[in-house]
Amino acid sequence: MQIPRYNFKQGIREVETDAMTLKPNQIILIDSLHGLYSDMTHGIPKKSKFKLYIETLCQMKDKSGEFVRWTDLRLLRRMVRDNAQRSYNPLRTVGHWHYVRRSEMRHIVPFIHTVDYVLNSALPYELPLHKKHTCHLLPEIIKHYKGDPGRQDAYARSKRLYELLATVADVEDDSCVPPDALIREFIGGSCYHY
Repeated sequence: MQIPRYNFKQGIREVETDAMTLKPNQIILIDSLHGLYSDMTHGIPKKSKFKLYIETLCQMKDKSGEFVRWTDLRLLRRMVRDNAQRSYNPLRTVGHWHYVRRSEMRHIVPFIHTVDYVLNSALPYELPLHKKHTCHLLPEIIKHYKGDPGRQDAYARSKRLYELLATVADVEDDSCVPPDALIREFIGGSCYHY
């Protein structure tokens, strides 16, 4: 089997592929939410699959007493990661988010009930770390989308994120976050290489 390569920095699929063979007693780890989509793994017997769904099940409330939206936390993660690692600026990430959500609603959400285990990846100290990387960018994003009638979702989302982060204390030093913490995938400084 040939596994495709995707260059996240350039945003393109590369021509080169990597050969993959599965030997006895080895496992395949599909790191993709689309792995829940049954057509992706239809050739693998059900007894040979273990589906793990990782979600940001944030249980914090904002200043108005509403729970922080899980999708907002995921968007903050993606804004930080895309800006640092994928040459995708936060303005573009916010503007593209409705496509991500549409795809999730079609190919992921209907299949969450099929997973074997759900893991909560939300961290109680996460918002201050995201604030450091994104809060100063949000006013310009809000301004950019404010007058665009076709992008009111991006405007409302960026405004909601800014109002949420404005209530969070600033954290400049993230050295207390271990290098193997999941949040390092987004804010940088991970001991893992992707």
